[in-house]
Amino acid sequence: MKIAVDAMGGDHAPAVVVEGCIQASNEFNIPIILVGDRERIEAEMKKYRADSSNISIRHASEIVGMDESPAQAIRKKKDSSLKVCFDLVKSGEAGAVVSAGNSGAAMAAGMFLMKKIKGVDRPAIAVSVPTMKGSAVLLDVGGNVDCKPIHLVQFAIMGDVYARYALKKDRPRVGLLSNGEEEGKGNELTRETNAIIKKTSLNYIGYVEGRDIYRGDVDVVVADGFVGNVVLKLSEGLVEAVTTMLKEEIMATLPSKIGYLLARGAFQRLKKKIDYAEYGGAPLLGIEGVCVISHGRSNPKAIKNAILRASEFAVGKVNTHVMEEIAKNGDLEKLNRPDAASGS
Repeated sequence: MKIAVDAMGGDHAPAVVVEGCIQASNEFNIPIILVGDRERIEAEMKKYRADSSNISIRHASEIVGMDESPAQAIRKKKDSSLKVCFDLVKSGEAGAVVSAGNSGAAMAAGMFLMKKIKGVDRPAIAVSVPTMKGSAVLLDVGGNVDCKPIHLVQFAIMGDVYARYALKKDRPRVGLLSNGEEEGKGNELTRETNAIIKKTSLNYIGYVEGRDIYRGDVDVVVADGFVGNVVLKLSEGLVEAVTTMLKEEIMATLPSKIGYLLARGAFQRLKKKIDYAEYGGAPLLGIEGVCVISHGRSNPKAIKNAILRASEFAVGKVNTHVMEEIAKNGDLEKLNRPDAASGS
């Protein structure tokens, strides 16, 4: 199954994207279509002597900038590398899209070009986060900043499916992010969502707090895009700050340097566990196709792993399972009625 990769998306495109594609092709034998400025892509590929027979190039004359309006970019730039990637999936030439470019534009393209899965009002961006007991799914992390309770319920169902089929969690524990675990906590959105989500077939454990995410006691953490994005960016900033401070402390004294040498293996394992590049990218759940959105600052390793994740997502038919679970939970609109939410 070919993966269409947006060669022009990201802060360091096309250099890191091309390198990541070559790594993915060589390590995983995944066929790739690099989409973008052919001349620039070929110039980057000439830097590597590795076999690139598994990689083809599809020229696209336009680029969607990181600061462009998503909807306008998709409508006006008909030959952008991002849009061409989605066109390739829509036509069946590719099985998935990977892009480190404008995430809003990728979401807009998914909704308008691939369409939403029946029963899903808004697609959600889901990220895997490291925990003390493995990993968990956090969604939404920026696609939908203003949500209704039914949207969060749909996020929970999609997150449950992703945790089961991508992270191999047998019966994922689903939690709703709030400012406390007590029933009376939260705001109007979380309280209404809490009442509805209890009526689904999910393994719902109730409210969870921010500190619970990394403990590993919850497998799927549900939030609106505003809160989820703040959590994600705070986590990234914290990792960078702690890493920098740790390096400064290690280099401060000779005993610290010696201690580091003795514990270097542990530090390297920890670094690998919290490195976003190990997770590759975040799938866009809820569209009739596969799209993995990578960090704008992605390095080659992140692109490589994003391609692997997209391939696994497509082969695992996660979208089919999302459709099945949405249907299994019955008429969600009925659950969304005030009388149903109140239990009357």
